[in-house]
Amino acid sequence: MLKHWFVTQLQLGFAQATFTALTALLIVWLAKWRGIHLFGEAAIAMSRGIVQIVAVGSILVLLLHGPAWTGAIVLVAMMVAAGQISARRAKGMPGAFAVSTWAIACGSGSVIALMTWIGVIDTAITSLVPVGSMIIANAMNTNGMALNRFRSEVLAHVGEIETALALGAQPQQSVAPYVQSSFEASLIPALDSMRSLGIVWIPGLMAGMMLSGARPLYASIYQFVVLAMIFTASGLTSLVSTILIRARIFTPAQQLALQPGR
Repeated sequence: MLKHWFVTQLQLGFAQATFTALTALLIVWLAKWRGIHLFGEAAIAMSRGIVQIVAVGSILVLLLHGPAWTGAIVLVAMMVAAGQISARRAKGMPGAFAVSTWAIACGSGSVIALMTWIGVIDTAITSLVPVGSMIIANAMNTNGMALNRFRSEVLAHVGEIETALALGAQPQQSVAPYVQSSFEASLIPALDSMRSLGIVWIPGLMAGMMLSGARPLYASIYQFVVLAMIFTASGLTSLVSTILIRARIFTPAQQLALQPGR
């Protein structure tokens, strides 16, 4: 229906974006009747999302005519932004931004660098930045879930942790079960994506490659390659993040600094 009202592709795109955003806000508004207040956060997130993706698209148009190394600068900037966003899921945890940034950079950065060097990811900006951004975004989500779960686990077991410390346990030992559960929980989305690939969903990258003329078999194989890279980066990110954050929730006197209400 929208195609009959809007002639140019750009007008159609903005119309589609407006309609889908209003639909999403309607659902959030309906959730308000259940006592779930996310309207403001959802509106800000979608407003930022459309502005940011349009800005990135405009930048990519300019980068296509620049040297290949500019793609690396864009990816580094994405890692820093991802660290800032995921750190918000770890309220009250000291050094959450530094931990998030280092974990995402280590997890996604090492995978992108290795796969680009081997030849799995093309060095062209049109391939490097989109594929790299998918890896970084998923590492960001994994890091946010790992920190949020770890924070919840620690706050729910303050008594057990402090008892273990009082009995002579090392700080790392006192929170070891919660580090493990946080790591496992953060990888559930990545694992489910691998399990459901081709059965529950056909990812956009595969569909885009097929529309651009790639063979369906190769497109399906490369989609698995991307998900495998995402899983690797997510796992490494979560591992680094949980290792770094567990040392920051204790004071130099080996007392638990993260407490309820702080």
